[in-house]
Amino acid sequence: VQLVESGGGLVQPGGSLRLSCAASGFTFSSYRMSWYRQAPGKERELVAAITSGGGSINYSDSVKGRFTISRDNAKNTVYLQMNSLKPEDTAVYYCNARSHYYDYWGKGTLVTVSS
Repeated sequence: VQLVESGGGLVQPGGSLRLSCAASGFTFSSYRMSWYRQAPGKERELVAAITSGGGSINYSDSVKGRFTISRDNAKNTVYLQMNSLKPEDTAVYYCNARSHYYDYWGKGTLVTVSS
């Protein structure tokens, strides 16, 4: 099983980034996919989640209206479009795949929002 995040980097406040998470080794279309983040000195927090078929999406209040989660089950990939980025969005972003029985994590990608 692999979850490989990409797309992180350094961006100025107000800018945009698109994170991708490529999945392999399990039946992607059967899993709820989520993005979490962990800022320095803080606990990991849920950013956004999307159900297996994409019919239900949830966002944390801190990113609602700025971030968009989506998935392509044909490509086994989940995305996080991040707009209007703020310095407080700086964190390592992790991809998570969850079913009733299994819980998988990627290694994370660093997003730094700074001028």
